[in-house]
Amino acid sequence: MSLHITSLNSGSNGNCYYIGNHTDAVLIDAGISCRETERRIKRLGLNIKNIKAIFISHEHSDHISGLTVLSKKYQLPVYITAATYKSGGLNLEKHLINPFTEDKPVNIGTLTITPFQKIHDAVHPHSFTIANGKVTVGVFTDIGLPCQKLMHHFKQCHAAFLEANYDEAMLHYGNYPVYLKKRISGGEGHLSNAQALDVFIQHRPKFLSHLILSHLSKNNNSPEIVEQLFRQHAGKTEIIVASRYKETNVFEININAHSSKQRIKAITQQQLSLF
Repeated sequence: MSLHITSLNSGSNGNCYYIGNHTDAVLIDAGISCRETERRIKRLGLNIKNIKAIFISHEHSDHISGLTVLSKKYQLPVYITAATYKSGGLNLEKHLINPFTEDKPVNIGTLTITPFQKIHDAVHPHSFTIANGKVTVGVFTDIGLPCQKLMHHFKQCHAAFLEANYDEAMLHYGNYPVYLKKRISGGEGHLSNAQALDVFIQHRPKFLSHLILSHLSKNNNSPEIVEQLFRQHAGKTEIIVASRYKETNVFEININAHSSKQRIKAITQQQLSLF
């Protein structure tokens, strides 16, 4: 069994992550337009009809701005908590709204999605793991602090999207107002590069084949800084930096990735310019 994963977009301008197999897939968040989602899915050679549901992590606009149109057009069920739905001011078709419960797995076709609560300045924020048989992928972004639940789930993952939002020095010496700097780094905002690296070093399992560093700040981080920092400690884990402008390649995550001498292959043959 395997999972195909890609970041369709990652950053404060929109977040959308695709995880699926040959027949079933889900989106975690829908923060880019329906049209742009369609374009990127097509460019990657994926089938949008395989998407069976959308899971929403929280109500901030960069995670829900494309949700209403996408859900309505393809009649996609939306899994969202009642508090998040209300706070987001959404107006979805009632039969497509599906509440989920923290720590209770949801089955979508052959996939199992497990939500767990995270620390972020939203009303009821969650992260998710997605499993296909014994293969598990985590989507861990918009995290104020790395809590015990994050550690627990990270240790189960064969691949993960992990937030590395800001470089501490760039944020400190940058031109953001003080209140915004405190919001970002105050424990309910985002993970710094150093915090994300500590999660990676201290809690990664031996079978973690891909780490997709996500939700980078445009003004307080750079792909070059993040990539250099993590590659020093990567070992056998492939490091990918998700773009805020384009989709990444599609990667096949396979439970036997490290037992063979071959790297898990990128499904997309054409290399996309990320930045």
